[in-house]
Amino acid sequence: MLAATAPGKAILFGEHAVVYGRPALAVPVTQVQATATLAPGSNGFWIDAPDLGRRYQLDTSDPGDPLAAAVALVAERAGGQPLPPAVLRVTSTIPIASGLGSGAAVATAVVRVLDAWLHLGLEPADISALVFETEKLLHGTPSGIDNTVIAFGQPVHFIKGHPPEPIHPARPFQLLIGDTGRPSPTKVTVGDVRAAFERDPERLSRLFDEIGAIAAGARREIESGQPEALGPLMTQNHALLRELGVSSVELDALVDRACAAGAGGAKLSGGGRGGNMLALVDDDSMGPVKGALLAAGALRVIATRVE
Repeated sequence: MLAATAPGKAILFGEHAVVYGRPALAVPVTQVQATATLAPGSNGFWIDAPDLGRRYQLDTSDPGDPLAAAVALVAERAGGQPLPPAVLRVTSTIPIASGLGSGAAVATAVVRVLDAWLHLGLEPADISALVFETEKLLHGTPSGIDNTVIAFGQPVHFIKGHPPEPIHPARPFQLLIGDTGRPSPTKVTVGDVRAAFERDPERLSRLFDEIGAIAAGARREIESGQPEALGPLMTQNHALLRELGVSSVELDALVDRACAAGAGGAKLSGGGRGGNMLALVDDDSMGPVKGALLAAGALRVIATRVE
């Protein structure tokens, strides 16, 4: 049996503005993982997704199914021949629809295990490009940042349409990821922001420019070894995302409580209106901030170290 994994991801800065050509920063979150295993079968190619309560044959799958799309894309890359009988099993510890890239991670794990099975020798950029096609099914007009950071497995600076640039932090820093427990409807929020942009392009462009400038400044602080400077930038970025209309009562409450408990700064992460937020912490503030987030209603809190 073959197996492959892929991490979750968190967007540090630049969500939504990245769709419109501004820079964004994202990091892998290895504390949560998607896993794909492949075992020989006897009757066609089956996809087993117990987390979703589904088991189905590839030949009978919905054309819009992201898992089936990932399989079909790799099969096409391998020459388009029918796949041998097998069972592809997909599981994940990444919360679904929470802004941690669960869809991209699952698709990445699927592409990786099929790549090993078919001996294709795909590079991270190849995997990212295939996964991006499945992201379109999930998110409509995705930026490409999820598939990029997950497929490459390292912090990246990303501008849509340009090759990703690895980020090398001069000093590690720590984040807490607080889950509101409410699904983040990324496809809806992306669509709503696009509608707002079409109604008022001047105002939205100004917000995108400000968010992009914060992301550019954050990269400088990370690479110069000043991660403590990220806190105020996170709080500024959250305020701009609120102005875009993609925050929520739950996210605002967690951001406020984290800052009151000693976080250097905090912001929503991902599509918004649910999902997750991030708080910048150190060894002294990690415990109090985690406790404050849980007391404020966070479903779970994940600690991650960026280095």
